[in-house]
Amino acid sequence: MIRKFIVLLCPLALILGSLQAQEGAIEKFYSKYVEDERFSRVYISPKMMQMAGGFLNSNSVEGDEEAEQMLSLISKIKGIRILSGEQVKGLAMFEEAIGLLNRNQYEELMDIKDKSSSLKFMVREEGGRIKELLMVSGAQEEFTLMSMLGDFTYQDLNMLSEKTNLPGMKEYGQGNNP
Repeated sequence: MIRKFIVLLCPLALILGSLQAQEGAIEKFYSKYVEDERFSRVYISPKMMQMAGGFLNSNSVEGDEEAEQMLSLISKIKGIRILSGEQVKGLAMFEEAIGLLNRNQYEELMDIKDKSSSLKFMVREEGGRIKELLMVSGAQEEFTLMSMLGDFTYQDLNMLSEKTNLPGMKEYGQGNNP
């Protein structure tokens, strides 16, 4: 009986460990530069997203379909981390950030590269739902990383790109609408 339990528990532990490692890789990278004065940083916690949703809900007019859609979208966002720097070696940082990821767990949505810049949008899915949207952008002297955790569909992401000014969503929208 114990042996069967261990056999069932091992694959689950490996899956959970690998997911934590991916979230840990982004968090570790973010933490490495968070106190560096060359960078601007933003962290929006799940609680803040919940409060924003409550504010929107309490100030919306009943029957306002757009407000209801935004409330639904905001409730799906579990947190946002943004790290952005100027006067940094952006291309090297881009390679460093991408190198930390287990590429088997992320699917590339968009990859744009020229001689002086790189931009990638990637998603991490579980059970057909998007759990993370990741944008990494590097140029000669600029770098931006945006990680948005949640529980989304691709339709949700398209709506976020159309209706919000979240960093990276403009570029995401342009990639979906050539």
